[in-house]
Amino acid sequence: MKNILVTGGLGFIGSHTVVELHSRGYNPIIVDNLSNSQEDVLGRLKKISGLIIPFVKVDLVDFQSSKEVFENYSIDGIIHFAAYKAVGESVAKPLAYYENNLVSLINLLKLSNEFGVSNFIFSSSCTVYGEPEKLPVDESFPKKQAESPYGNTKQVCEEIIEDYCISNSSFKAISLRYFNPAGAHDSAIIGELPLGVPNNLVPFITQTAAGIREKLNVFGGDYNTHDGTCIRDYIHVVDLARAHIAALEHSKGMPENYDFFNAGTGKGYSVLEVIKSFEKVSGVKLNYEIVDRREGDIEKIFADTTKVNDVLGWTAEKNIDDMMQSAWNWQKSLPK
Repeated sequence: MKNILVTGGLGFIGSHTVVELHSRGYNPIIVDNLSNSQEDVLGRLKKISGLIIPFVKVDLVDFQSSKEVFENYSIDGIIHFAAYKAVGESVAKPLAYYENNLVSLINLLKLSNEFGVSNFIFSSSCTVYGEPEKLPVDESFPKKQAESPYGNTKQVCEEIIEDYCISNSSFKAISLRYFNPAGAHDSAIIGELPLGVPNNLVPFITQTAAGIREKLNVFGGDYNTHDGTCIRDYIHVVDLARAHIAALEHSKGMPENYDFFNAGTGKGYSVLEVIKSFEKVSGVKLNYEIVDRREGDIEKIFADTTKVNDVLGWTAEKNIDDMMQSAWNWQKSLPK
């Protein structure tokens, strides 16, 4: 297995996974429609890898355009990141989210069948667990009704993949249920660069520290946690990228057709702890304010990583300070 199609490969997690694939001797092939990414990431990837990574601008909802990628490249495996991912936007535009996230997956599965691609890694989310009744969350926990159309697309996509695996005995697929990716590549050449106002905490922190945002709003200071703010499991994006390769390599020989794993660190950090970590590593005092809770936010969630550690042989190596330092180095490398 050499040629790996990386959908959404110019995005935050996708671009870091492309780097890790290349470093392990794979040949990544990127497809991206540039709806939430920028083509100049290709040049950044060349700086890191020394190579021009093949890239095709294509919308995976367009079946014929997607098919041309499979006709032009011999593809051995797929890592599927491409999806709309903003929770609030999904509530405002549910049909766009269902069309984009579901149809793109269905097209990829059809083309995998037509062109004999039998290894598939899917970018899922811990949102499938909802508000957990106990912690840490392990893979035996049932999925709960999604809080948003975005979250529901992740649940439905997992179900589509599992059903397809039942129907096709030669197809192997793994879903990785991410917790909260953060940080950037050690080179500070690639990192998280959201278009517009960030939806995630860490880029909002770094943009506030850089003076791009006036202040950071901390949504809720009265949760049932040790400091009143929400708790999440933050995972360094490079660790997460390496989890995809561990999943890809495991999928080749796994006895079952479908499996799923938590991708986290097993440690929960509150919003205020993340802020304190950033202030410590950066030396910058952050302007933040605790405001009212945000509707739909889960109080606390972090992963039980026993299964992913034991079965895939993968463990997150970087801590919260590593994430904050690399994210800040990335922010400082950007034009003012």
